[in-house]
Amino acid sequence: MTFLQAVLMAIFQGTTELFPVSSLGHAVILPTLLGWNFDQQSSGFLPFLVVLHVGTAAALLLYFWREWVRLFMAVLGRGRTKERNLIVLLLVGTLPALFFGFVFEKWFRHLFGSASAAAWFLVVNGAVLFAGERLRRRAAVASDRRGLAQAGWRDALLVGLFQASALFPGISRSGTTIVGGLLVGLRHEDAARFSFLLATPIIIGAAVLEIPKLRHAPTETGSAVLSGNVLWIAGLAAGLTAYASTAFLMRYFRTHEESAALDPFAYYCWLAGASALAILHWPSR
Repeated sequence: MTFLQAVLMAIFQGTTELFPVSSLGHAVILPTLLGWNFDQQSSGFLPFLVVLHVGTAAALLLYFWREWVRLFMAVLGRGRTKERNLIVLLLVGTLPALFFGFVFEKWFRHLFGSASAAAWFLVVNGAVLFAGERLRRRAAVASDRRGLAQAGWRDALLVGLFQASALFPGISRSGTTIVGGLLVGLRHEDAARFSFLLATPIIIGAAVLEIPKLRHAPTETGSAVLSGNVLWIAGLAAGLTAYASTAFLMRYFRTHEESAALDPFAYYCWLAGASALAILHWPSR
C-alpha cells in the first residue's frame, strides 16, 4: 500500500465511519475496484484499519468531550443518576460485539478479504436502514419517542446485538445501532448520540487487540504504510474527516426527526452495493 492509497483510504474511512453506510465494507470493496495490489487478507490489513478507527475514536472523544468528562466523574462517584445510567447502557451495549467478535474472530477476518461478500452485505445494510424507518413508524408515534435518559439496560442490550451484526463487512455499525435505538423508541438524535458514544469503547478495544500486531505484519502488506509516520498521518486524516462527519450527522438527525432520515443512506447502500457487484462480476473481469 502506497502513501497516497493509505491517506485516501483514511479520508474515505473517516467520512463513512459515522455515516450509516459501512466504512469497513467500503474499505474492503474500494481497493479491489481500484485495482490496488495489496493483500486484504494479510495479518497487517485489519490492524491498519483499526488505526484508522483510532483516529475516529479520537474525533468522537473530542466532539463529545463534555459528555465523557461527566461520565468519568460518575465513575469516580461524583456524577448524577443520569450519567451512571448511561455508563450501564454503554457497558451492556458493548458486550455483544465483544463476545461475538472474540468467538468468531477468524471467521469474520476471512470475510474482510472478500469484496463480493462486502458488496452483498452493503445491499443488506440498505434493507436494514429502510426497514428500520418503517418499523419505527409502526412502533411509536412521535409523542411516544423517548430520550436516552429514559432507556434501560434491555434497550441497550438490543442495540448491542444490532451492533454485533456490523462484524460483517458491509453492515454499518452506526446504521444498525441507530436502527436498534429507533426500534426501542429513541428519537433519531438520541439514537445517533448513543451510537456514536457506543463506538468509542468498541474501537478502543479493537485497537488494543490489533495495533500490536502491526509489529509482526509482513512487509508485503504495504511497507509504505508500516514505515515512518505514514500510518499515523492516515489516522489523523481519518480523525479530521470523522469529526466533520459527526458534526454534520448530529445536526442532520436533529432536524429530520419527523422524516425517514435513514432512507437516503439506504438508497446509497443499494446503489453502491449493486454497482460494486456488477463491476466485480462483469464477464471481462
